[in-house]
Amino acid sequence: MYIGKIINDKLIDIIVYLENYYDADLIYIDGPIADDLNTIVIDEIGRLKDKSDLKEKVFIMLTTNGGDANSAERLVNILRYNYKTVNFLIPDHAYSAGTILCMSGDKIYMNYNSVLGPIDPQVRNKEGRYVPALGYLDKIDKLLEKARKGTISDAEYLILKDFDLAEISFYEQARDLTVDLLKKWLVKYKFKDWTRHKSSGKVVTDDEKTARAEEIAKGLGDYKKWKAHGRPLNMEILKDLKLVVDDFGQDEDIEKNIMSFYTMAQEFKKLNRYQGMIFTREGRF
Repeated sequence: MYIGKIINDKLIDIIVYLENYYDADLIYIDGPIADDLNTIVIDEIGRLKDKSDLKEKVFIMLTTNGGDANSAERLVNILRYNYKTVNFLIPDHAYSAGTILCMSGDKIYMNYNSVLGPIDPQVRNKEGRYVPALGYLDKIDKLLEKARKGTISDAEYLILKDFDLAEISFYEQARDLTVDLLKKWLVKYKFKDWTRHKSSGKVVTDDEKTARAEEIAKGLGDYKKWKAHGRPLNMEILKDLKLVVDDFGQDEDIEKNIMSFYTMAQEFKKLNRYQGMIFTREGRF
């Protein structure tokens, strides 16, 4: 039997097992968060609908290096249109726009190995390449500070002079959009069941939810602290940022199945030379 079909069937078995455990649909997404992803997700949800009714809850098992914040927003709209509850499950990593996407979840599931990243949106520069906006803005800020102090070199001045004001504005807009999305999604979804403070038992106000969302957004977007677009932020770091994450590693059997799925999915992706992959209980064959 073709090895791809064997892996395909094993992946389906694990998905069905996890769906029964969580009483939810499960969609595995692996690849960049871009416009074409949204079309594929719509098609895959349609395939699920054709076979049976959708559950009220979905788990998005996500692996991504990031992508476009606008595409992440569209994907959230698609998922929320079809599901009442959306949870994210991270077997390995979800960086940049992947982290932004996770902030729209009712819950985020990770284990000791899983990582998110700084919320550094990727935008197209004038050469058409995707670049991390916060890295560019940080560099510009440093050059401007040197210019104000009169310590900028001729070479650095030429670099600063080469930056296009419209391009800088575009980077700033991407940064601000990211923060706005996080604040909106955290308050609306992640904090919806946060009704009382654990320490005092007092009722949590909307202003307190907004303040906590702003604090988390500021922490995840602190480029000076993280220093790298792909800096891995594990559960302990996220806890320090006051972001509540559920540990799927607390259940050894569930953790084993999730990690086995991830390992096989990576092999399946390489075997078929996929740049990205979406997988559901309907499989690929």
